[in-house]
Amino acid sequence: MEQNTSHLTCACGAFHLDLHATPIITTECHCDSCKQAAGRLAALPVSQPMQMNDGGTHYVLYRKDRVTFPAGTDTLREFRLGADSSTRRVVTACCNTPVFLEFKGGHWLSLYGNLWDESRRPAIELHTMVPKGANVPNDVPSGAWATAGFYGKLLIAWIAMGFKVPAIAISGAVKA
Repeated sequence: MEQNTSHLTCACGAFHLDLHATPIITTECHCDSCKQAAGRLAALPVSQPMQMNDGGTHYVLYRKDRVTFPAGTDTLREFRLGADSSTRRVVTACCNTPVFLEFKGGHWLSLYGNLWDESRRPAIELHTMVPKGANVPNDVPSGAWATAGFYGKLLIAWIAMGFKVPAIAISGAVKA
């Protein structure tokens, strides 16, 4: 096994992904889009919950060139909140496991924290898109300065990738 490689699967084991090296950052997003998508995808049968107790969605961000899919890519389906949405969420068709969120033109994947067993799940380093007055734990940073650091980490990762934006082909969509 390669050093610093994590092997993850969907709930039923038909889909596999390998993560090489360490994540860019681990976040919990509180934006309206993530909340709406989590609510709609939670209605699918056998779906794993995407939201944390405080309403945020746990993401582990990896450079696309550090994620490989050794099995089950034919089970991946995309979900978009609307036809013109610049983000797509990807779930498995076999068991409706949420796998990742991808931004159009993005060089990273925001993998859903639920892919890891709770005991191995990377800890949240930052809360993003927290609405004013929201009741979120103050155990990790949030706010403008923390978000600026978040974007800085994404830029450094993109530079390290030579400004490449690998494409990930997904055939089919899921309606939720």
